[in-house]
Parts: sequence; C-alpha cells; structure tokens
Amino acid sequence: QVQLVESGGGLVQPGGSLRLSCTASGYIFSINNMGWYRQAPGKERELVARITSGDITNYADSVKGRFTISRNNAKNTVYLQMSSLKPEDTAVYYCNVDLINSRDYKAMDYWGKGTLVTVSS
Repeated sequence: QVQLVESGGGLVQPGGSLRLSCTASGYIFSINNMGWYRQAPGKERELVARITSGDITNYADSVKGRFTISRNNAKNTVYLQMSSLKPEDTAVYYCNVDLINSRDYKAMDYWGKGTLVTVSS
C-alpha cells in the first residue's frame, strides 16, 4: 500500500532547531496536501502546518514565524524546519498525507507513526 516514514525528532534545548522529514512510498499516483500535526501529553492532536500541491502553506498561530513547512515532490517528502523551539513544542509529531493511490485511484488520507520532539534544558 502506502507507507510514511518520519525522521528527525529528538531532544533539543530551548531556542534550538530541528528538521523533521516524512517520505511517502508505495502505490502513489499523486499527492495533494501534506502536513504535520502534533500531540502533547494529555492534549488533543493539533495541526502544526500544512502545504498544498500548489505550495500554499498555513500554520498554527503558535508556530508562525518559527516553523517552516516545505515539500519535495520528486521525493514525495515533506519537511518541517523548526527553529526557536520552546518547551511547549514538546510533543509527538505526526506526518499526514492526502494522496491518490495508483491501485484504484481513490483519494486516501495517511498518517505516519509519529516522531517525538522534546524541548528541554
């Protein structure tokens, strides 16, 4: 089918930076929206950033000016560059991809397994 593989999480000090990557593989005809969500302990999953196939982006207010989402269509990969990280950014970050699969040409929504980002001194 389709697999999403995330990488780039880890432990970083406040004010530091990390870059997350998520690559989709498998039966892919085309990819529409790609995005990152996060879920902190005891909280609901929330949108962090999304990017459309036309490179239109939107961000949660809490990360505007600090995070940048981008994509490489040739590699079926979405990135999240995170800077000026704060302890409240600590969460499991999930990749989300909305695509058309190449087996039955149906639109489907896929999630990665998540990567942990911990911001702490």
